Amino acid sequence: MNKNYFLTVLLTLLALTGFSQIIDDDFESYNLGPLLPTAHWTNWSQNSSASNNAENIIISSTQASSGTKSGLIGNGGIQDAILLLGNLSSGQYTLEFNMYVPSGSEGYFNIQGTIPGGSLSGIWNSGDIYFNQGNAAPGVGIDLATNVTFSFPHDVWFPVSIAFDLDSPSHTYQMTINGTVANPTPTDFQSDPILGGVDFYSASSSTTAFYDDIVFDVTSLSVDEFSKEDVSVYPNPVFDRLNIKSVSPVTSISIFNILGKKVKEIQSDNPIKEIDMTSLSNGIYLIKVNANNKTQTIKVIK
Repeated sequence: MNKNYFLTVLLTLLALTGFSQIIDDDFESYNLGPLLPTAHWTNWSQNSSASNNAENIIISSTQASSGTKSGLIGNGGIQDAILLLGNLSSGQYTLEFNMYVPSGSEGYFNIQGTIPGGSLSGIWNSGDIYFNQGNAAPGVGIDLATNVTFSFPHDVWFPVSIAFDLDSPSHTYQMTINGTVANPTPTDFQSDPILGGVDFYSASSSTTAFYDDIVFDVTSLSVDEFSKEDVSVYPNPVFDRLNIKSVSPVTSISIFNILGKKVKEIQSDNPIKEIDMTSLSNGIYLIKVNANNKTQTIKVIK
């Protein structure tokens, strides 16, 4: 991705939503070959020695969503790379990345709970999430925790987004695959209330998947915004019309896509109580609500 463009996008998101980026990794700064553990990459053994390179994600120039490099997971049951997300227990976060699964190949990852200081024994907070499991279901993915299935394309890059809500009583995740919500009802964490990381694993001899442009964000309200009780929207995910419930009359609304581009704006002398979203494509949107000189930005999935 062009760095100047990315900086513009990042500053826009920070200004609009209070997003604070934890991870931004496009793999361009690494040398080709196995990637030794970094600040946010490790492996299942948590062994940083070059003698353990087989488990690490491989920096490849075979495919790239942006630039010339991406991360490759393959080699049938050998690679087991962990993206560290910080052992988080509260807050709301979004992990996004682009993914490429060649025809005749499988992709795989899972969401891990607490990441210990030493070798992992495995705490699965999601099920095994497959893309064309065992090369037996081309174009079909599945989360084995819920048996929810979803569609994805082979031989092209497609976006994956996972929204984590660690403030909900059960802690949940919700995936959007190629612009379509995979699990309309957020899925409860399966094992513990901690978001530790994502395990990118070569689950079988069929596994070959590339990953690029990984971004992990945390969002929070600023001091001049509404409290969570002052304004709410529903349903979320939304199909066509998004209803707004607010203590103060809402007079203007701006809608931005995940890249920070404004896609819709509404202003009215009368209180705005709903938004027609039928013209917007499926995906994640940031709804900036303005009322009584206060703002709140709410993430909405369509």
